[in-house]
Amino acid sequence: MNRLDIIKSVAKVLTTKGEAALAVETTFETIRRALERGEKVVISNFGTFRVKSRQPRVGRNPKTGEQVSVPSRRGVRFKASKNLLG
Repeated sequence: MNRLDIIKSVAKVLTTKGEAALAVETTFETIRRALERGEKVVISNFGTFRVKSRQPRVGRNPKTGEQVSVPSRRGVRFKASKNLLG
């Protein structure tokens, strides 16, 4: 399922596809902004999104085997709710 499929599904409940697209885009944008600020996003009966910092490390180029420095960075982690899958 992709973003367009979600919009089509929401459009069945709302009056127009445009309203559904706006609702879905606003939801995703709100989640993105909260994660950008470092906040945890909890959606009941679905799961939790949070930002996790990764430490810098030494990696390896798989093609040459040469060691490379991988800088620290932030990534999003998702933990599914126990109710999500069953």
